[in-house]
Amino acid sequence: MKWMEFFNGLKEGQKAFGEDISFIINLVLLSVVYIIGVGITFIIAKIVGKHFLELKINKNKESYWTKLQLGTRKKEEYYRQF
Repeated sequence: MKWMEFFNGLKEGQKAFGEDISFIINLVLLSVVYIIGVGITFIIAKIVGKHFLELKINKNKESYWTKLQLGTRKKEEYYRQF
């Protein structure tokens, strides 16, 4: 019976260790992906001068809606798009 208790304790210890390690690895990997993805996008947007949000307030504007520059196409252009 001592061996069964030993193996059950070992099993529980490995399970707890695995959960802790998976939490740490997930935290590190997701942080790296976020920093690379968002960070590089932010740096490139700053260099290019892209503003994703229009944050400046203009009191003379009636609306902040932007017009879509959609034109009409020929019916044939809508076939086989992909």
